[in-house]
Amino acid sequence: MIGNRITYRTADGVRIPGTWRHTFIRNGGNYFLTDLFVYADGLIDCWGLVTLDEFEGKLRSGWVATDLPEGGRVSAHGLADWKFDEPHTWLTPELLLAEVRDTIDQLNGRPDSTARCLAAVDVFLADRTEENRATARAAYLAIPETRRHYALGDMDRKDGPLRVLVAGPGGTTEGWDDEPVSQRTYESALAYFEERARLIAERPSRVPADGPVTPHAPAIHVPHSYPRTRTGDPGKGGLRNDYPAPVGIDGVTYPSAAHAYWALSVADATVRTAVASADTSYAARRLAADAVRREGWEHARTAVMTTLLRAKYAQHPDLAEILLATGDATLVYDDADSGFWGDNGGGGRNWTGRLLELVRSELHARRAGIG
Repeated sequence: MIGNRITYRTADGVRIPGTWRHTFIRNGGNYFLTDLFVYADGLIDCWGLVTLDEFEGKLRSGWVATDLPEGGRVSAHGLADWKFDEPHTWLTPELLLAEVRDTIDQLNGRPDSTARCLAAVDVFLADRTEENRATARAAYLAIPETRRHYALGDMDRKDGPLRVLVAGPGGTTEGWDDEPVSQRTYESALAYFEERARLIAERPSRVPADGPVTPHAPAIHVPHSYPRTRTGDPGKGGLRNDYPAPVGIDGVTYPSAAHAYWALSVADATVRTAVASADTSYAARRLAADAVRREGWEHARTAVMTTLLRAKYAQHPDLAEILLATGDATLVYDDADSGFWGDNGGGGRNWTGRLLELVRSELHARRAGIG
């Protein structure tokens, strides 16, 4: 179900991955074509976020519709409206619910019903008892019927060999005729799985050569604040650009990285001095906001901030230790004054968080003697 339909929603500043599919909502006797969003934390958006149990209730009540009646009025908001004419659907409430459950497993990197079935098949192939076959058959039947054809990833044979294997000699296959499976057909299915196992064993590893795609550690939120004084243990507050840790750049020492950033942004040298000596980073920002910017500043600002953050953590080893202690966590940095630098509940670009992760990686590399 996931395919390339990747989306996300933001909860507490953290992105929750998801995907979507089309569905029909029945509301007031009419049907509406809409998108059904499924998220990794188990919430489903079908005209409002609901839990999996609540979603099942909406399916059972027909509000999320799988039964499409002849002549039913349908609307796709802002696009068209029509009536059902000889409608046919493959879905039932049970099938759609099973597909959604599989999707939640997939979004979390857990085995879905297909993976669980193939694992049971491996157990049977290693120890071919009727008990293990029955377990594999039950796992096969637990795959949503709409997904069984794709279980082996073989678009020529579909799930034929799998049906035969879990039926066994003399057994009957799901969805085919009632003729019992012959010994010859069964042996052909066994040969198929043996060849499949050989090909899988020879397949190059798909594990990225340079490590995992996603971080191991939970995301760390660095909330907006205006710290005025240094403390012995600032915690993640020490990662704030406005934390009072003097930064020396090109022979000038600024009270904080934020002071340096705003001072360097203005064109007039006199104003730059005033910004650099402002009592607080908030005052520095206000002075800079009223001044003329350097030409091309918006194109250079990310490079400038990178230089300032490198200087801050090189000149303050205690703060560098705080940054290193975040491991490989995603750093979600909020900035009430800037959607460019802050994540701001998922509405910003989080460039400060990204650059902190870059500098953190450089610190790790230096500590490991790399580069």
